This record gives sequence, C-alpha cells and structure tokens, in this order.
Amino acid sequence: MKHNFGAGPGILPHEVLKQAAEAVVDLNGIGLSLLEISHRSAEFEAVLDEAVKLVKELLEVPEGYSVLFLQGGASTQFAMVPQNLLPSTGKAAYLDSGVWASKALKEAKYFGEVDVIATSKESNYTYIPKDYTIPTDAAYFHITSNNTIYGTQLHEFPKSPIPMVADMSSDIFSRKFNVADFGLIYAGAQKNMGPAGTTLVIVKDEILGKVDRKIPSMYNYQTQIEGGSMYNTPPVFAIYVSMLTLRWLKSKGGVEAIAQENKAKSKALYTEIDRNPLFKPVCAVEDRSDMNVCFVMENPEHEKPFLKLCDERGIVGVKGHRSVGGFRASIYNALPITSVHALIDVMQEFQEKNK
Repeated sequence: MKHNFGAGPGILPHEVLKQAAEAVVDLNGIGLSLLEISHRSAEFEAVLDEAVKLVKELLEVPEGYSVLFLQGGASTQFAMVPQNLLPSTGKAAYLDSGVWASKALKEAKYFGEVDVIATSKESNYTYIPKDYTIPTDAAYFHITSNNTIYGTQLHEFPKSPIPMVADMSSDIFSRKFNVADFGLIYAGAQKNMGPAGTTLVIVKDEILGKVDRKIPSMYNYQTQIEGGSMYNTPPVFAIYVSMLTLRWLKSKGGVEAIAQENKAKSKALYTEIDRNPLFKPVCAVEDRSDMNVCFVMENPEHEKPFLKLCDERGIVGVKGHRSVGGFRASIYNALPITSVHALIDVMQEFQEKNK
C-alpha cells in the first residue's frame, strides 16, 4: 500500500478513482465513454449542473455569486483577476505570503499599479504577514489562503473594506469560511477537488463589468458566466471527477466534518515533529498549515536515509520543495488519518535507528 503525501496533483478518494475509471469506458451505462460524449449532451450538462450545485451547497454560496469551472489553472487566474477587476488607472493591493502570491502580483502589474501591503519574503516566507492596513482606494485586495511550499496558512481571514480576492487552490473545501466575505475565490482543482485541468471560480456578480479595457472573450468572467462555463469545450473529465469528489465530500458530512478530520491529522503530525528530536518545523507555530506540513532534519545528513526508509515503507511524495528543502507532507482531504499514522511510525522508527 502507498501513502500519497504528494503536494499536487494530490491524492483522490479511491472510490472516486474507481467511478471515474468506469466512466472512461462507459458513462452511466449509456454505451459511450465520458471522454467521447458531447459537452452539450444531456449527460454532461447534468454533470456540470450537479458540480455547480454541490459547490454552492458545500460552501453555502449566497445569492449574487456565479460558480465557474474554467481552464488554465490558478496561474491563469493570476492574470484574469486584474484583467477583469483592476482599472487601468487604478491599483490593487496584494499580500505577499509565498511564491504563488508573488507570481500573482507580478501578473497584476501588467494591468495596473500594485501595492504590496505586506510581505514575509525576507524570512523565506516562514510566516504570514500581519499588522497591515488594507487601502480603501484599491480596486481589490488579494490573498493566498494557504502556501503549499512553505507550510503556512491564514487561519483567520481579514475583514476587508474592499472586494477581497483569494487563491484557495490548496485548501478549498478543507474548512468552513464565509463566502460572502469575498469578492472572488479561485482554486486549481488538483489539491482537494479533482485532477489537474479545471479551476473553480466563485465570483460576486456585482464586482464585474467595471474596468475600462476590452477583455478577450476567453478571459472575460462575464462571457464565461453567460456561457455557463461552456463558452468553449470545457475540461469534461476534470469536471466529472471534481463532481464525484464533491459527492464524496458531501457523503462524509461536508466541509465541517472534513475540517475536523484535517485538524486531527495535522495535530498528530505536528505533535510528532515537535516531540521527535531528529526533526524540526520550519514556520511560525501560529501559521502552521493544516494542508501542507513542512519540516526538516536537525542533521541534514539524515535526509537521504530518511527518504529511503519512507520509500521502503510506502510513504511517497514527502520530499520538500527546493525552496525549503527537507520534507513536506501534504495532508489533503482524501488522505486518511491512517496514512498520517504510517508516516509517524516511520519517523519513530528512524529515531530508534539513529539514537
């Protein structure tokens, strides 16, 4: 058995993979593969409708918001957000808490002025910036809710006087939050929702249509809303698997139930990191992520033998990002707590062998 701690594309529920595999051969007994039916067919329209309905139900999306399944990953949203929301003579405010936040603000600079209101870059993003003021004259305020590379997470969202935009790619559906506090939320599917290939966007309708530039159709949220996420051929398979994953999440009790499981998983792993003298954390305690647990060895020479032992015990995907080094255990929704305990067992076994 493999225990998949990969940072993304991340682990998916086994039952979802099984259903998706069956649909690739024959979707719901219609005699055709999911991959060969028309995206305009009644069968796929039912899939898309259910996916949108589940997003609204699981996240309690209020009236006045549109739910889209787009292409291009979260990285395309780095440009689409300012293209649609930032007037050419206006400015946007960004919180720089990691590589992805930095990439997002870099893209925004192509469309207008960017005010980086706080950053933790000087410490290699080991904490979430605090004690900042959100400017009231900016078009929007952009945050990244969870930083996969550095293992930090915003555990409380700021109250913003202007529309707040959030990249939630790595912790969407992992905890409860109030959608009404945000103007726009986007998330690549490949962490907690499905396979790579589609990106969830939840946008407050009233914030759109206020910029003075012409926006190409594919990059215009209003065009995508009018087309029902089908202005062009959508990523059929990725949306179908996302729909199955959302069904699975609902069957487990929804976001509130999975949040309790996620807390139990992260608490168990952080407790072992703090207890085991061979390992140490890399980020501020108050900002530790419940999705991506990053840690290093006290003795760097232990890294390779520990990774070797992990491989022997079926622990995969724990090698840390090159920006931080060490290890990163991504404990997304579909990862069972038994896998976390399996990793803890390997950490304790390694300690016994290196007393």
